[in-house]
Amino acid sequence: MKVAMYYDKEDIRTEEMATPEVGEDEVLVEMKACGICGSDLMDWYLKSRAPLVLGHEPAGIIAKKGRKVQSFDIGDRVFVHHHVACLACHYCLHGDYTLCEQFHSTHIEPGGFAEYFKVPAPNLQIDTLKIPEIMSFEEATFIEPVGCCIRALNKCGIQAGDSVAIIGAGAIGIIHAALSKIFGAEKTFVSDLIDYRLNVAKQFGADVAVNPVKTDLAAVAKAETDGMGVDIAVVTAPSLEAYKAGLSVCRKGGKLCVFAPIEPDKILQISPKELFFSEIQIIPSYSTSHLETRIALKLIKSGRIKVKKLITHRFKLADAAKAFKTASESKESLKIMVFN
Repeated sequence: MKVAMYYDKEDIRTEEMATPEVGEDEVLVEMKACGICGSDLMDWYLKSRAPLVLGHEPAGIIAKKGRKVQSFDIGDRVFVHHHVACLACHYCLHGDYTLCEQFHSTHIEPGGFAEYFKVPAPNLQIDTLKIPEIMSFEEATFIEPVGCCIRALNKCGIQAGDSVAIIGAGAIGIIHAALSKIFGAEKTFVSDLIDYRLNVAKQFGADVAVNPVKTDLAAVAKAETDGMGVDIAVVTAPSLEAYKAGLSVCRKGGKLCVFAPIEPDKILQISPKELFFSEIQIIPSYSTSHLETRIALKLIKSGRIKVKKLITHRFKLADAAKAFKTASESKESLKIMVFN
């Protein structure tokens, strides 16, 4: 079978690989669509593991199944989550599913950017979801990223009437904007350096869109919140400046969501004194679990979040190198879709 092999984000090669053999409690899925995530472009995070097949937002059709598989059949249209928790360890019993050891050890094989991928038994049993007929494969690829955003906003305790600022208006930032309105935010601010993205964010419900090169985000947010600042700031852009902006826009007692990782040598300096007296809470949110993926599926199915409008480019698997180049360089790209 053909795969898109990652060596670095500027070196993606179409290669041949043996189609995975499935065990008695596993299935083989023919990939129909898989989105490129921002984390797929983070060379500092991936380079030590290269070469590898990326792709963790896949949807497809079950092509083969093991003899013990009962809940799924050949021909089923499915979304597959690449990581799943054990549901029994200390972390899982405390709801910290993404910190579970099994969560980090489970993954689809070899990855979503392949003609076929194997779904191990834990992934199949815990977080493989059948896609309704009214949902396209492309829409189903958004279940994972929408789930990640749902988890982040839930961890921040979003409430109706809240004010929310999203720093970074890529596809993930825009999903956060849309969800914040679905969850009842009274005022949603979005900040990005690219005006094209800000215009799309408005289409997804952002009340105020700010280019920080032209306008002071903190000043605008405080003017719109009686001088306080926002209740929740979600940073989806992987930069220290973005995190500084997030802190500057938070009200006293507000919450800063750490959603985008940064290179390990980059350090954000925070005064413990200011943190103590402002009582700003810093809340990291990594990935998603089996709980949020089901909510995401329902939201997408209902049309409450129109994810298909975020797709700006589509590439065949054989053209994955062009897909990655576009994702890295285009100023007018949001979600890049790879299809088989």
